[in-house]
Amino acid sequence: MIQSRRRLIAGFGMMLLSALPGAAQAQAQTQTQAELPLTVSLGTATHGGGFPVYGDAVVRTVAQTDPALKIEARNTRGSLENIPLLEQGKLDFGLVQGEAAHEAWIGTGRPPARLAIVAAMYSQPGMFVVRADSPARSIQDLRGKRVAFGARSSGLVLLARYVLDGLGMDMTRDFQAVFLDRAGEGPGLLAKGEVDALWGAGSSWPGFVAVMNAPQGGRFIVPDARERERILARHAFLKALTLPAGSFRGQDQPLNSVGSWSFILAHPDRNEEQAYRLARALHRGDRLIGEILPQARETTALNTWNAAPRPELLHPGTLRFLREQGIAK
Repeated sequence: MIQSRRRLIAGFGMMLLSALPGAAQAQAQTQTQAELPLTVSLGTATHGGGFPVYGDAVVRTVAQTDPALKIEARNTRGSLENIPLLEQGKLDFGLVQGEAAHEAWIGTGRPPARLAIVAAMYSQPGMFVVRADSPARSIQDLRGKRVAFGARSSGLVLLARYVLDGLGMDMTRDFQAVFLDRAGEGPGLLAKGEVDALWGAGSSWPGFVAVMNAPQGGRFIVPDARERERILARHAFLKALTLPAGSFRGQDQPLNSVGSWSFILAHPDRNEEQAYRLARALHRGDRLIGEILPQARETTALNTWNAAPRPELLHPGTLRFLREQGIAK
């Protein structure tokens, strides 16, 4: 009975739309589509990492800006699992770290992926954190030490590989590399002295928050100016990024490092309306998502345009929204 009533209402609505001329019909149809209930999936990562926290901020923001668009966040093993799940149509959207996206697009060890950017999430300057009582002050001081680099399928591990390769180093040759089942295990290992350093990235990364807020505190280690030049010369797709002072407890100075932007990706041939709805809901709520998660203040329409390596990598639904905003031509 309810379904019949819905079909009747929908049919009546289409009759009204067909009676409207030209531009008015197109505008009314867009508004009607925007009101349709829609449920989509969003792949994040393992518990304790930054992606599930960001995914929660997306869910809460979209619930306010487009209540008819329901986001179901799913924990996955991270970027390297989200990419094939998106390609196979098992996820509608997925969070993917910049280096993982770069390798997928250029086809490193696989055919190039046809995945498109729905939104830029945030920039991720990579760095190590050690306990405050650690004698280590530089990346060279960490040679031969036990370092937790993260979950194997995490994009953060890829970032570490590129950063270290730029310095002529390898995580398994030059360090006692520790890989985690879940990203959230790292701070506990560091606190107990089972590892000497923890690798991560970004201004709200939960692992950094846990270490810096712990009783013993922590200290960050980043590439120095000469090391940054070497890394960027070898891997030009990386960017020089700065972590602002005060991003974490006890971090009084800005930290200069290298890294990339993470993205919300989707398959470009599917779900243009879904991508448009999500992009619009996120960017209409850019102030709200920044209040939920400070790192997500970087999730803006302009950053999505600027962070895309090439305009053709933008999803058609996102490009449509950016054109409406006068950002894209």
